[in-house]
Formats: sequence, structure tokens, C-alpha cells
Amino acid sequence: MSNAPHPGLADYANLRDVELRKSLEAEHGLFIAEGEKVIRRAVAAGYPVRSVLLTRRWVTSLADVLDGLGDRVHVVDDEVMDAVAGFPVHRGALASMERRALPSVTEILRGAGALPEGGEAGGAAPRRVLVLEDLVDHGNVGAIFRCAAALGVEAVILSPRCADPLYRRAVKVSMGAVFAIPYARMTNWYDGLAELRAAGFRTLALTPDQSSVPLDEAVMGERVALLLGSEGDGLSSRWLHEADESVCIPMSPAAMGLGVDSLNVVAAAAIACHGLMRGAKERA
Repeated sequence: MSNAPHPGLADYANLRDVELRKSLEAEHGLFIAEGEKVIRRAVAAGYPVRSVLLTRRWVTSLADVLDGLGDRVHVVDDEVMDAVAGFPVHRGALASMERRALPSVTEILRGAGALPEGGEAGGAAPRRVLVLEDLVDHGNVGAIFRCAAALGVEAVILSPRCADPLYRRAVKVSMGAVFAIPYARMTNWYDGLAELRAAGFRTLALTPDQSSVPLDEAVMGERVALLLGSEGDGLSSRWLHEADESVCIPMSPAAMGLGVDSLNVVAAAAIACHGLMRGAKERA
């Protein structure tokens, strides 16, 4: 184990510099897991460990994870860790993990994505899928993955411009749920929904428009993909037009009278995931 700053600590440099981290992580094919629980979930999901940076108080509790890593384990003082990361690391442990090649959208829809907690590749084709269009806030993406995992959604499809689910903040907010939900990124936004239709999915576009069909009244069908847009702009007009049906979460008339005409995207996603699973449970 190393007890001093080392060239290997470059993986952990300036974790709050979003643009720098995007470049560095893409170049080296890595992501950062923060805290014992998230590190363990990443390892259980089969992501190889590049190195670990931690303070001494975490050595014993993470001993099984550290075993065999040799000089890739860096034990440092709190001050050194904070200086390298660029902020106080309250959880006291960071791991640099190797990314894996993402499956294609087609593979995910066929059930060929990675399964949660280190399961073998392959599985039943998903029946309930979230499709995120241009959500660029990492915290929101992480929180939506957590909602999806908690409520039983089986896969997530990202538009090309969506935030990275393996960016540190997304991983942290999701509490490792990004490792439990198979996901893929579209290569073509313009015709992105065509592949879902070809796979037999009914597409529902979530909108705040209260003239749309209430989500709990929508026809679900065997395979359903729920489309969620960014918090500010919502879904694009193209995706709204191409979806099989526009659906809404009914708002209280009293709330509407107070000018509260919509929910933030994470709250909407949680309610929508619960509603999305209605048809799946009825058919189980």
C-alpha cells in the first residue's frame, strides 16, 4: 500500500471540474465510485477496480475489496485526499473503476444487457423501459435510475446528449442503482424511437399538458417505453409527435390555481415509474 501522493492518483484529480473529468474519464475509460456502499456495488456488478484512494479508517472495512490490489491501493491523510479530489471527501473512500463497453439499444431491448449485482449477461427482454431525452443534469439522471431500480423498471435508454450515468455525481445520487439497471445510449436521436417501435414497444410521452391522457388511464400493452424530457424544455416536439400517446400526471386543481402546474423531473419520474409498472404487474 502507498502512503503518499503517487502518479496513480491522477484518476482522482479535480473531481468537481466537470469538463476536465469528462475528458479524462473518456480518454482512460474510467469512472469514480465514492463511498464503501457504492464501491461494493460497482465491484459486485463486475466493474474491474483500477485503484482505490482512501483514508486509513476505511482500510479494515474494505479489506476484502483491497485484497490483491497491491500498490494500486493509496492510503492517505484526509488533507491529501481532499486536495487531490478538490473537495472534502466525507465518505473517505474513492475507487477508480474500469468502464465496460455499453451494449447497443438493440441488445438492451433483446435482454442482452448486463444484469444487476454481477449477474451474467443476457436475460429476459424488458417489458418496461424509460427513455430519457437530453437530461443533462447528472444528479437528475442518477436519481431517475434510483427510481427505476426501486420500482421495477427493467432498462433505461438515453438519447445521445443525456448526461453520463457513470459520472461521479450520478453514481453517488443513484446510490449505485446505475449498476443495477441495464442501459444503452442511442446513436441517432432523430430516428431513435423507430428502434423501440420495431421491438414492439408502445411509446408514451410524459408531458405536463393536462389535456393529455392521465397516466393511470393509459393503455399499457405488453411492452411500454415511457419518454421523459429535460426539466426545463420537456420532450422535443418531434418525440411528442412520434409517440403513440401523450400522457400526464394529473395535478390538483388547487395546485394549478397556485401556479404549480408541473413537478420536477425526478418527482415526475418516480410517479411515472410506479404508474408504468401497473400493466406489467397485471400481466405477471
